[in-house]
Amino acid sequence: MVRRRVVAGAGAVLGAGGLLAAAGARRPVVRRWPLSVLQAAPCLPASEVPGAVSLLHAAAGGAAALAGGPLGWAAAGLNGLAVAALHDLRGDAARSAAAYDAALAGLPPVADGPAPAGRTVAGRPARRRYLRAADVPYGDDSAHRLDVWGPEEPVTGAPVLVQVHGGGWTGGDKALSASPLLAHLVAHGWVCVTVDYRLGLTAGWPGMGVDVKRALAWVHAHIAEHGGDPASVAISGGSAGGHLASLVAVTADDPALQPGFEDADTSVVAAVPVYGVHDLSVDEHGLHGTVERAITGTRFADDTARWLSASPLHRVGPGAPPFLVVHGSADTIVSVHQSRRFVARSRKLGNEVHYAELPHAQHGFDGFPTARTAHHVRAVHRFLAAVHARRPAPEHVGAASGGR
Repeated sequence: MVRRRVVAGAGAVLGAGGLLAAAGARRPVVRRWPLSVLQAAPCLPASEVPGAVSLLHAAAGGAAALAGGPLGWAAAGLNGLAVAALHDLRGDAARSAAAYDAALAGLPPVADGPAPAGRTVAGRPARRRYLRAADVPYGDDSAHRLDVWGPEEPVTGAPVLVQVHGGGWTGGDKALSASPLLAHLVAHGWVCVTVDYRLGLTAGWPGMGVDVKRALAWVHAHIAEHGGDPASVAISGGSAGGHLASLVAVTADDPALQPGFEDADTSVVAAVPVYGVHDLSVDEHGLHGTVERAITGTRFADDTARWLSASPLHRVGPGAPPFLVVHGSADTIVSVHQSRRFVARSRKLGNEVHYAELPHAQHGFDGFPTARTAHHVRAVHRFLAAVHARRPAPEHVGAASGGR
């Protein structure tokens, strides 16, 4: 009897949590950091793997029904409602594919198909397969380290993507950043570089931007040694990494961000910020508190010029490289309005900007392999391959191809 009550009680808690997670995945209620993390945690699996979560609730509901009694039947009902609430979310992957197609309309498709089996997984398997050089120093600080990912077969003149990790400017690691995307690109002939940088107020602003610029200078100077084309370097990043990727993309060769290496090439041919922060002037989702603690150590009202200098939206001008901006409509950590405003501003200046707003996608959706992530990596590949195809071909091209 006690066991049945425990099963029924656990089922009731799970069912109620599933209903709240499904509702939050559609319209998050808590959006202010750090409490927004509590909202995002259950919403992420609900929005990204609703099929698997539905099976969990179906099993919990069945077990609760077998336990019987009023609590058991109530728990079964709650889990049934959770399954029903999750049902529509299962179409979001296809709807995201349509959003990417609309964003990239006019760009040629890339004939990549699925990567070979096992090559678009996140985490260590992809890293073991493709890591070619680890913890390469690009500067004097212990945090100035990067990894180079490359195809199994040697290449020459391959297009390059530099990936900047997120983590609220205070955490994160190059080893855990966008593995599905990097593995997909490398499996199709690209060379990828993941970058660490100094974190928190130790670096602050502009220190973090200087670090990423220094890493780009290293890439331009040395990536040919690893088979990459220094004339075709793109940059991407998520969250805080999206902020830094956007910022360095719109401030090419700015001497203020290149102290001691002013003459180095830090330009990029394209940028792909994913759920990035673009406008520090607007306090959305508790952004100002995070920036004060992690980047500036000052209040916006007291240090406005510095805050604006760290905002891609306030630094972008005509002639910026092509952008593919990606953001989830239900992001609880970084407001989707950050990307909407940046896109509107950039387009007003006449820049090429493609924007994909993904229905009910949560912050960090691309960190592990799901149906939506599969569409994401193919869309990013399509965009980058189109930009790469516009570049003059290097004199000696090996096995790499931007659209293979």
